[in-house]
Amino acid sequence: MTGTGYNPPQDPLRILHDDHEIVLVDKPAGLLSVPGKGEHLADCLIARLGRIFPTVLLVHRLDRDTSGIMVFALTAHAQRHLGWQFEERKVQKTYIARVHGLLEGDRGTVDLPIAVDWPNRPLQKIDPDSGRPAVTDWRVLRRGDNETRLRLTPHTGRSHQLRVHMLALGHPILGDPFYATGPARAHDRLMLHSETLRLRHPDGGQHLRFTAPCPF
Repeated sequence: MTGTGYNPPQDPLRILHDDHEIVLVDKPAGLLSVPGKGEHLADCLIARLGRIFPTVLLVHRLDRDTSGIMVFALTAHAQRHLGWQFEERKVQKTYIARVHGLLEGDRGTVDLPIAVDWPNRPLQKIDPDSGRPAVTDWRVLRRGDNETRLRLTPHTGRSHQLRVHMLALGHPILGDPFYATGPARAHDRLMLHSETLRLRHPDGGQHLRFTAPCPF
């Protein structure tokens, strides 16, 4: 969390799909997924969803500053099933990011372990000795004025993984309040968006693919 102000967007919820087991929503940047510590951080996505779906249950999270698609469970069975899919890396996610500078090459993989940077938490850091395995594939979509647009595919789910891996490449995500500095930080939001989510439906196992169009 950066700074003391928390002024989440008040736009109506963008619900992408709902049925008897799951609901998928396009989280806006600037809104917490779950409540933070203190009454001033009570407003969050799951609380807003709870007014529409009283049985809503958490499955995974997105950082406050990241936008994009999230799945929530509506039953305990769905929560267990989706939790298992995330733990076993059965869920496939892709993100769109705009990073600072011109990244060389067309695609690659970052395989660098990540650990909490305890003196500066909630920041994370690359830690070859005690970090947990973290793997991210990247592919260039286009290059612009000292920036590169990427599609990122994480194969693990470490906290701040994409942000830390892009920093490790020397190309922090634009607008990142934690890891970007100077001109790279001077944007109105973190340029990171969860674009697609592939999973199996908890009731019957059907393969599903959902998309939340990138807003930048």
